[in-house]
Amino acid sequence: MTTTAELLKGAAALFPDEVVTQAHVRHLDLPKGAGRFALITLDNGLDHTKPTTFGPQSLANLDAAIDQVEKEAAAGEIVGIGLTGKPFIFAVGADLKGVELLARHEDALAIGKGGHDVFKRLSALAVPTFAYYNGAAMGGGVEAGLHCTYRTVSKALPAFSLPEVFLGLVPGWGGCTLLPNLIGADKAISVIIENSLNQNKQLKGKQVFELGIADALFEGADFLERSLDWTAAVLTGETEVHRTEVDRGEAWDAAVQRGKAIADGKVHGAAPAAYRALDIIAAAKNAGSAREGFDTETLFDLENVALADLIMGGELRSGIYAFNLVQKRAKRPAGAPDRSLARPVTKVGVVGAGLMASQLALLFARRLEVPVVLTDIDQARIDKGVAYVHGEIDKLLLKGRVNQDKANRLKGLVSGHLDKAAAFGDADFVIEAVFEEMGVKQQVFAEVEAVVPAHAILATNTSSLSVTEMASKLKHPERVVGFHFFNPVAILPLLEIVRAEQTDDASLATAFAVAKSLKKTAVLVKDAPAFVVNRILTRFMGEIQNVIDEGTSVEVAEKAVEPLGLPMSPLVLLELVGPAIGLHVSETLHGAFPERFTVSPNLKAVVEAGKRGFYVYDSGKPELDPEVAALLKQGDAVLTEEQVRDRVLDAVAQEIGLMLDEGVVAEAQDIDLCLITGAGWPFHLGGITPYLDREGVSERVTGKKFLAPGVASVPA
Repeated sequence: MTTTAELLKGAAALFPDEVVTQAHVRHLDLPKGAGRFALITLDNGLDHTKPTTFGPQSLANLDAAIDQVEKEAAAGEIVGIGLTGKPFIFAVGADLKGVELLARHEDALAIGKGGHDVFKRLSALAVPTFAYYNGAAMGGGVEAGLHCTYRTVSKALPAFSLPEVFLGLVPGWGGCTLLPNLIGADKAISVIIENSLNQNKQLKGKQVFELGIADALFEGADFLERSLDWTAAVLTGETEVHRTEVDRGEAWDAAVQRGKAIADGKVHGAAPAAYRALDIIAAAKNAGSAREGFDTETLFDLENVALADLIMGGELRSGIYAFNLVQKRAKRPAGAPDRSLARPVTKVGVVGAGLMASQLALLFARRLEVPVVLTDIDQARIDKGVAYVHGEIDKLLLKGRVNQDKANRLKGLVSGHLDKAAAFGDADFVIEAVFEEMGVKQQVFAEVEAVVPAHAILATNTSSLSVTEMASKLKHPERVVGFHFFNPVAILPLLEIVRAEQTDDASLATAFAVAKSLKKTAVLVKDAPAFVVNRILTRFMGEIQNVIDEGTSVEVAEKAVEPLGLPMSPLVLLELVGPAIGLHVSETLHGAFPERFTVSPNLKAVVEAGKRGFYVYDSGKPELDPEVAALLKQGDAVLTEEQVRDRVLDAVAQEIGLMLDEGVVAEAQDIDLCLITGAGWPFHLGGITPYLDREGVSERVTGKKFLAPGVASVPA
């Protein structure tokens, strides 16, 4: 039989570049005469910007540390064992770089088994074990603590989660088994399923304690000292730990059903991870009570198999790919000029004071903390825009997101002026957010160029118009750049930065520097019609509209793309964007590419009738608006869901292939990054190109895959 050490040695050979975590053992005498104590500290020797992870060699190091303390515990030399992390970090789980390299199911199985074999030793020691969650704890880090007898958590802990389902895995080192048996199925499902599928929502230290995951909560400044005092009190019997009895009746089953409803609502059955996690949680109901000791082996085996199956599946590879895009590629935008060319921005101007312009003013003021001045065609509009920004700052104050001092300072930064010369005479960066019409925007830029300093950048928030054409009548077109935000501005991270034909490097570098200060994910895009997100979504939506116009029912057209697990159906998305804006973008793209982009007569009729969308919500669920149904003029070509899906995906694959050929972005990865951060495209798809590759659509349409083997897929 293979030992844990042999298992981990074999796994380590597959992952030579692991950043290895050491498990340092030191001994100390607990307060109150409680006895001698062994403290294991997890540390990879790097600062907090390189969080501690568990690769195979790291697990082997923890295993060796447990060997040592196990002997000491058996000999009566220590009264307890603690587990903690380096400053600011407890541990953030498995090293995903190693997981990406696995090409065989048995190697994936070894990863799950290796983690279980090491962690479960913490609960089998002859003395009580204590986990001290001193800093960020995720995935396997959280699970290591769950195997301990007791847990404390720091009030300063910024991030605590089991994010596996978000990535396309299950918490596979005990999370699905131990957490519901500690805090009950319903709370566990909130952590494992709901938070994960809600864009990987993190818990703070206080929430970890309130959920019952930790037994005690202490301030960050003297966290370890206080935890050791508490440990001594527990070991001497001075402090008793009380936990709420877990309800193993109907409440457990109801919680699992709630989890399924959440998963259905988010991924529509299109991604397996949430459902595999729920199966294990359902099985964990019969694990026995804490007093009896859990029957965990069968459940740990279920976790191992689920983990291995998912590691070898496309969803996890796409999830890791998406994670790397957002965490790494987003921080080093492809094609961005040297940062040293960027000019300082000490004042920002915003042309327009409508909702979009006001959202931009708020963002610039909050992130850059420089004066921001709005202009518009009359004082009433300006006053309304400034009042909106001030009102939003007041809301931040009420929520405790800023203090009174900061709120006053931010309000003081935002003002309005009717005279552009007075407003922008000393501005370094001016962005327009006016009506989406070329003549209007050209006039605005001409007026702004006449009054701004020679170094000022002129940015446009256009969603589909040519930035080159917009700048063509200026004396200095080289300082014009596209700066396309996505609505709602405060939430969606993407910023498409458009290089027009004459944009110079200094202007572009300044735009990227500003984007970074705004905490946005900036992607460099060519000045091509509708750039990236709107072009792909318009082709996608256009094909849905086409099949409806030709005769397929709205219901079938909508259901056809459910397997993609999109955050909302196409027509609900159209409602969010606004039918009039959707129509305008489709007209722009039809003008540029008439052979591929259509203008739907039915959509035109909906807009002309003043309808806000295709649906009414009288029953609480979307139902086709009878007035819209009466407007629809359809042909008699009725397609099945599968035929609709093939047609839509073929259209999207064709458009992406053409965009890459045109050099709209540097690589397919940038298209995925745009869709994930600008359109909420699911992480489990990795954006869109891994899905098209996996389903064979890319090769069917373009003759080749968009991504190289091993990128968002199992290595060959």
